[in-house]
Amino acid sequence: MKKIAKILFPIDFAENFEAMLPWVSTFVNQFDATLYVLFVAQDLADLSSFHVPHGNLKQFQEEVLNAAQKKMSATAKESFKGFKKVEARVAQGSPAEKIIETAKQEGVDLIIMGTHGRKGLERAIFGSVCDKVVRTAPCPVLTINPALS
Repeated sequence: MKKIAKILFPIDFAENFEAMLPWVSTFVNQFDATLYVLFVAQDLADLSSFHVPHGNLKQFQEEVLNAAQKKMSATAKESFKGFKKVEARVAQGSPAEKIIETAKQEGVDLIIMGTHGRKGLERAIFGSVCDKVVRTAPCPVLTINPALS
């Protein structure tokens, strides 16, 4: 049997990640794995093609990161309190790139992530973080539609 010692669970506070916790818990408990929970705050510098005063953008980004850290801390205490080995993190940048980067840096054996189920124009505009991760991940990726959990 393949050893799965590290599982990465990227979350978006906007989605209903709690619905996927039974799946995550099953894998974590089955393999006695360490769970890495990751939230990635989009880097607002991507919007730099718009005229936004740099100082305001930088300050806003710092506020977003501080709020995300607080939210992650509270979420880790509440939603992941039943897990023995949990590392909760917040990163800034492209979500797909930071998920892949974290998986590589930590030697993650499995990524479990939710899908948004976007279709048509919404998918064309916003893209799919999940698709990018599946295509470039250094390990297997289990995708779950939170609505079906």
